[in-house]
Amino acid sequence: MLWTKTMFGVKKPILSMLHLDPLPGDPMYRHGDGMKRVVELARKDLLALQEGGVAGILFSNEFSLPYQRHMDFVIPAAMARVIGELMPDLRVPYGVDCISDGLASIGLAAAVDAKFIRDTFCGVYVGDGGLYNNDFSMLMRRKAALHLDDLKMLYFINPESDRNLDTRPLQEISKSVIFKASPAGLCISASAAGQEVDDRLMRSVKTAVPEVAVLCNMGCRVDNIAAKLSCLDAAVVGTTFKENGGFHRHVGLERVRSFMDAVKAYQKAL
Repeated sequence: MLWTKTMFGVKKPILSMLHLDPLPGDPMYRHGDGMKRVVELARKDLLALQEGGVAGILFSNEFSLPYQRHMDFVIPAAMARVIGELMPDLRVPYGVDCISDGLASIGLAAAVDAKFIRDTFCGVYVGDGGLYNNDFSMLMRRKAALHLDDLKMLYFINPESDRNLDTRPLQEISKSVIFKASPAGLCISASAAGQEVDDRLMRSVKTAVPEVAVLCNMGCRVDNIAAKLSCLDAAVVGTTFKENGGFHRHVGLERVRSFMDAVKAYQKAL
């Protein structure tokens, strides 16, 4: 049995992104509103997502654009404050994603008792932010030093918006990463944010690494979620749950319910 079933209590769970509003130091942070507003908006999204029936929550600094490879300390500190204030309301397993900074994700997970993290932990990529190299040997040793033995690490194995300088097929990269790092899961993305992940690519990776959880990382909608779950073990869903499907909007409860009704119908048939 995969750990996803044990942790979330359902087969093929839906993990919802909870996009935090811009944080102190971010270019889009509104100083007049302050952190209280960030917390309250996050609480509204959290309650809507849980009431709508998602299996898990993944907190991320989605609006810290442009992302830092080595983020300022204030960002994980602000995320820890938000999550700490929301803990009385949390009813499902939760994780964290300090986008593009795996070391920050590991440290934040230790501070807030997160069950899982998602980030770019391995590989060398080039994109709008320049060239960046991920040292998973250092990251895994930091995780061990913090005694996070049960923390599940979900690896971006083909991050959107950046090009991997490793030209091997994704199936070969996946096998190599599993051999060296034993990740809990691999997240499969499309070539750009918001695009739908190719079913053939997802199936090929899952076939190559059947012993590891493989997740659809983006592009899930009501009309395609059954097909995506038929390929993989779980899905990460974000923008689909927002009002009018707008990236910069907040969660709409009826959108979550409609989506999760489709998921539950699929799960019931398993």
